[in-house]
Amino acid sequence: MASSSNSTDEEWGIEKKEPTPLEKHVMFFDINKDGLIYPWETYKGFRKIGSGVLLSTVASIFINIGLSGKTRPGKWPSPLFPIEVKNIKFAKHSSDSDVYDTEGRFCPEKFEELFKKHGRTNEDALTGTELDELLKANKQPKDFAGHIAAKSEWKILYHLCKDEHGLLPKETVRSVYDGSLFEQMAKAKQSKKHKGKSSS
Repeated sequence: MASSSNSTDEEWGIEKKEPTPLEKHVMFFDINKDGLIYPWETYKGFRKIGSGVLLSTVASIFINIGLSGKTRPGKWPSPLFPIEVKNIKFAKHSSDSDVYDTEGRFCPEKFEELFKKHGRTNEDALTGTELDELLKANKQPKDFAGHIAAKSEWKILYHLCKDEHGLLPKETVRSVYDGSLFEQMAKAKQSKKHKGKSSS
């Protein structure tokens, strides 16, 4: 008799759920695709998109310690601080832009509102000053932890993705929310690395 472990979800009539945009956003860091993101995977993910050793190390510690418990409701704390991708919606922090709803779905109207309110220099981008204003506007009273989390996310994004004019393009921000940016950045870095080797 064939083992049930060899049967696919389709054979059992189990419909695979499409990941939400928020889940897609973090799945890039799930290096071995087991549904769990450990600190060393977060580190590798940041290195793949071009972050330095220091930023990647600090980010992996900060992110995994901060999100692990929230994505593992009802479970004992783990010393390895894994993040469960399927529960990432529970890690949505306060003082954010609400472009993701409580289920991790993308809200186009909130995204457009973000640029209408704060993209004054260029309607399709944010300057560093406008980004600071956005963070200040989103900050909720006495919400230190949520504000720090939001500030860290946006500042890292601005550091890695601003253009030569110091602008953070709207389409880059959109690709963060739909989960495609990190793959694009990793491919761009890999392509640049290959070009460097071929020219040497």
